[in-house]
Amino acid sequence: MPVALVVLLLDLTLIYHASRTGRLRPWAFIILLVPLMGALAYVAVELIPEWFSSPGARQARQRVASRLDPEKRYRELSDRLAGTDTIANRAALAEECANLGRFVEAEAHYDHILKLPMGHDPAYALHKAQAEFGAKRPADALATLDDLQKQWPEFDSADAHLLYARALEEVGRLDEALEEYHALAGYFPGAEARVRYGMLLQTVGRAAEARMVFNELLIQMRRAPKYLRNAQAEWLSIAEKQLSA
Repeated sequence: MPVALVVLLLDLTLIYHASRTGRLRPWAFIILLVPLMGALAYVAVELIPEWFSSPGARQARQRVASRLDPEKRYRELSDRLAGTDTIANRAALAEECANLGRFVEAEAHYDHILKLPMGHDPAYALHKAQAEFGAKRPADALATLDDLQKQWPEFDSADAHLLYARALEEVGRLDEALEEYHALAGYFPGAEARVRYGMLLQTVGRAAEARMVFNELLIQMRRAPKYLRNAQAEWLSIAEKQLSA
């Protein structure tokens, strides 16, 4: 039997399997677009983890499938919202929109939620501000955060504080941003706030203070547990590069 015919039969068999198990999208397209390689990918991603099912295998499968079809969850959540328009469903879709860089759409969903009696919550206002910042509208993010503080004065969030500092920096209010970063450096979990503080100090010409911030951070993190250093590896690398620049 010719090899081409064998490959065709294999592809058709796997496409049929994908259709029967609810996996037709995107696998039919992938298998047809890349004969044999697409079939091998389907076997590796879908069938082998199914045959050797374990939490680790399922997670690996989800990661690979997400790379092959990054908008699969977006479509699923969109369909769920179309069927049942609840705050939970809309918030889940908004979060996925933000993950995909669809910040304007995410903002629209959060704005809709905030107008609902049961959706009037500071967490959704913060998410809206994050979407505005992601959409490169830091001034709008600042306005949303200022309004959040007026409506919910007791709301306390390190993430909101960091976003506020970053938005101030983006709109050029550098002195205010420095004050916010300085306050954050004392309590923000992780290294991001201190690294951003040090980088802004360098930007405004306060290099000696910046080096002190980076040095203190790196000394502190050398004493931290390994898992914590690993979690902050990206920011620690930036701090090290800033010191050696």
